[in-house]
Amino acid sequence: MISQAELDCFFEQIVAAVQGSGGVCAITSGMACVYYGVAQATKDCDLLCAADSVGQLWNVLRATPLQGVGCLYRGHVTPPLDPRWLRGGWTSHFTWDLGETAAYLDVFSVAPRASSPWMTEEAGVLTGRHTVAEMKRTDRAKDWPFATALGVKLLEDGDSRGWLHIFDVATLREVFARVPLPDTRIAQRPCLALLRDDDPRLELAVFGETVFWQTLDRLRTQVYQTAARSYFLAVRNDPQADVPDLDRQHEARVRHAERLLPASPLRDCGLDRLLAEAKSRAGGLLAAGALDWLPDASRHFVGLE
Repeated sequence: MISQAELDCFFEQIVAAVQGSGGVCAITSGMACVYYGVAQATKDCDLLCAADSVGQLWNVLRATPLQGVGCLYRGHVTPPLDPRWLRGGWTSHFTWDLGETAAYLDVFSVAPRASSPWMTEEAGVLTGRHTVAEMKRTDRAKDWPFATALGVKLLEDGDSRGWLHIFDVATLREVFARVPLPDTRIAQRPCLALLRDDDPRLELAVFGETVFWQTLDRLRTQVYQTAARSYFLAVRNDPQADVPDLDRQHEARVRHAERLLPASPLRDCGLDRLLAEAKSRAGGLLAAGALDWLPDASRHFVGLE
């Protein structure tokens, strides 16, 4: 049985090896939250890797066993680790199967929901807290307290972007009593004007924001799932895709992806259309006026090709 400390060290070594070869990558999401002190533990690792650094990462994965077990692709639906698809927002999934347990690695090139290039936020082997907090605006309720906690930590370090990540109204009010709220952050997140003005509609507006982001993330995921159906079936029916050999698995996935996997499904769908649908669906779940203070969500698709 592998310990959490051993897993942490293993993934840190992967990132350090890629960075040491000139690649740009960093740990993000759950494991980053552990390092930043807002989560307890996770056996999964999410990794951001610049598309131009995929070759370095691939070489490291091929050459880095865990307790004598090599890396393999995880599941049939995972796209190949290839810049052509990673630039469009796809995620590649890997595993080291240790029998009773396993280590999991998910690789992104585009940080979901990010409003600025994640590479500018890199902090050693970790993605910066601002990017990690934005990635936590998911359709899962359990992720939102992490965004809030990271927002508070940013403010404590003098980074006013923390105001953009706090989604607990009691925390917003507590922090407002001791931390300046710049007009620039109100412009980015209009509901903060309600906090400044002690407006009782603040709770409605923050809840509306949360439901909107959850709805948008659910729709985003559905776009990728729909786009992957033909690819998934082809990989599932290809025996080579299941052999315990990473190179052969990769060859099979690239071959099918070139025929069946669109490079950038969200661009094909249309971002304006996606945002409008998310707002419409969220509005159907909320009281009137709950979405009147939404931020400009189109900013949160930076880097997507």
